[in-house]
Amino acid sequence: MAIDALIFDVDGTLAETEETHRAAFNRTFAAAGLDWHWTEDLYRDLLRVAGGKERIAHYAGRRGPILPAIGERSIAALHARKTESYNSIVREGGIALRPGVGDLLAEARRAGLALAIATTTNFENVRSLVGVTLGGTIEDHFDVVAAGDMVPAKKPAPDVYLLALEQLGVSPSRAIAFEDSAIGLAAARAAGIATIVTPSLYTADHEFNGALLTLADLATPLANGDRLDIAELARLLADFAARTPHVATTRAATSNRHPGAT
Repeated sequence: MAIDALIFDVDGTLAETEETHRAAFNRTFAAAGLDWHWTEDLYRDLLRVAGGKERIAHYAGRRGPILPAIGERSIAALHARKTESYNSIVREGGIALRPGVGDLLAEARRAGLALAIATTTNFENVRSLVGVTLGGTIEDHFDVVAAGDMVPAKKPAPDVYLLALEQLGVSPSRAIAFEDSAIGLAAARAAGIATIVTPSLYTADHEFNGALLTLADLATPLANGDRLDIAELARLLADFAARTPHVATTRAATSNRHPGAT
C-alpha cells in the first residue's frame, strides 16, 4: 500500500523534551511563589493528563484546600509563563532529534511524501523546537502543523490527527503516525491511522497494544535486520491494513483555537 503522509507527535517523539518541560514548570512555580516541585516520578504520573493547563489544574486540585484557590485565569497565566520559560531553555540549545528521526524526515521529503505534526503542545513550542533541531522554519520541514491550541479536545481524543488529515487532504489509511505514548497511540488509532511507537523517557512503562510497530527509536534495526525506510513502511502498512479493520471515528476536528497545551 502506498503512503501519502507521515504524521509526527513532538514531545518524546521528535525529541526527548519532557525533562525540559518539567524544568520549565518548576521554574515557573518557583517564580510564582508556589511551593510546588514536580519530581520525575510525579511528572511521569502527571503526563497522563494531556495539556499543560489541564495538568496544572489537575495538580492544583490534588493539593486540595491547603492552597489558595487557583482560578482559570491564574492557571492560564502560569501556563503562559511556563511556555516562555520552555522556549527560552530550548533556544539555549542542548536538545537534539531522537535517533533516526532526521534521516526518515529527509527520506520522506525526497520521496515526495507529505509531512505533518500532530501534537498536544502549542504552536510556539513546536516552532522553537523545530528551529533548534532542524533549522529554518516549520514550513521548511512540515506541510501541516496541528497543535494542541488549535482543536477542542486533546489526546487521547483524535482531534489533532483529524485536523492534520483534513489539512493534508490525505486518507487515514494512507498515512502513518509516529508516537511515544499510550494516549498518543490512542489518538492516532481513533483517527484510523496506523502508528509506530518509539517509547520515550517517561513512557517506557506504557502499553502499546494496537501499534503498527514498537521500536526503541527510529534508528533501531527491525527484527529482519532491515532499517526502517519508506519501502519498509509501505510494506508494514500493507500488512497492517490486511489484518486490521478500519477504525472509524465520528469526532469532528475543527480549526477553532482552544488554549492549553504542554
